[in-house]
Amino acid sequence: MRYMFLIYGDPEQPDTPELMEKYGDFTQCVADRGILRAGDQLHRSPSAKTVSVRDAQTVATDGPYAETKEQIGGYYILECKDIDEAVEIAAAIPNAVDGYIEVRPLVQP
Repeated sequence: MRYMFLIYGDPEQPDTPELMEKYGDFTQCVADRGILRAGDQLHRSPSAKTVSVRDAQTVATDGPYAETKEQIGGYYILECKDIDEAVEIAAAIPNAVDGYIEVRPLVQP
């Protein structure tokens, strides 16, 4: 089953070379295991637009939908045998130490 791993962290935390190296190592590990389906770092939250349509009018608002301390900084889509394996893998994502990793199964056709 495919799972999305949403990576939440403090937007004020800098992307240090050490952190980027940890992410490179993690990405290489899941790629070597053959379970990596997608994954990318996102630009910071101020670059986001939140779009809605109300009464046939499109409204685009600057910034993320939710105003929270933590913001989504990136994601992975990984193929895991079950939720237990997904949780185990999520614990290895570098931001799990000082942020949060939300793990959600993808609806498969």
